[in-house]
Amino acid sequence: MLSSKPVDTPMDPNVKLTVEDGEPLNDPEKYRRLVGKLNYLTITLPNIAFSASVVSQFLPSPKITHWNAVIRILRYLKGNPGHGLVYRDYGHRRVEGFSDADWAGSLVDRRSTTGYCVFVCGNLVSWKSKKQSVVSRSSAEFEYRAMAHTTCELMWVRQLLTEIGFTEGSPMQLRCDNQTAIHISSNPVFHERTKHIEVDCHFVREKIQQGLISSCHMKTGEQLADIFSKSLGNVRVQYLCNKLGMRDIYAPT
Repeated sequence: MLSSKPVDTPMDPNVKLTVEDGEPLNDPEKYRRLVGKLNYLTITLPNIAFSASVVSQFLPSPKITHWNAVIRILRYLKGNPGHGLVYRDYGHRRVEGFSDADWAGSLVDRRSTTGYCVFVCGNLVSWKSKKQSVVSRSSAEFEYRAMAHTTCELMWVRQLLTEIGFTEGSPMQLRCDNQTAIHISSNPVFHERTKHIEVDCHFVREKIQQGLISSCHMKTGEQLADIFSKSLGNVRVQYLCNKLGMRDIYAPT
């Protein structure tokens, strides 16, 4: 891929991959090995977390179109060889999480994709892009389910910070761009919109009542977890990478 032409985004926003899309790949093992390496790269490169999660869904029977999607990720990495996370002192000790989801984004089973990221002292320390285990019946449900996953991660980060002697008295902030999901997490009364949601999701409300988490609404355009739940255009990808704290060490100063 050294002579390939770089691209600006890891995935084409206009392309939706399916299981039966295209001809079977002659060497599926080659596809699996490469996807495994890309998943390893997501440990340090949050900007390819969503695309690596998507191509991982076709490991049992990859097609040529799936292989082309993997090659596009490589072309994106070739155009950004110096991209990485930069950690610095932002002058505060807040712990905050951003939660987002893409409703029925998968054409295979119509399940939503959860995306979240967690910041400690203004620095990105944890992120995830994963398809939800059930089909959501409403936008409130899939956003609320994403909030539950983010709350799990926030509680784990809090426990880890406590073990190493880092304490912060203020509640951790959980940011979401869906006002209905935030209302459900704060309202102790069940109603028609929530009675079909599994009980395990409602522990978000419990953590809010305990004062460990504070939920707040944010504008969709400022949702940093957007890059973990859907494929985006070039301008949006660059904006979110910058907000996540990613810098190019080869960029001119």
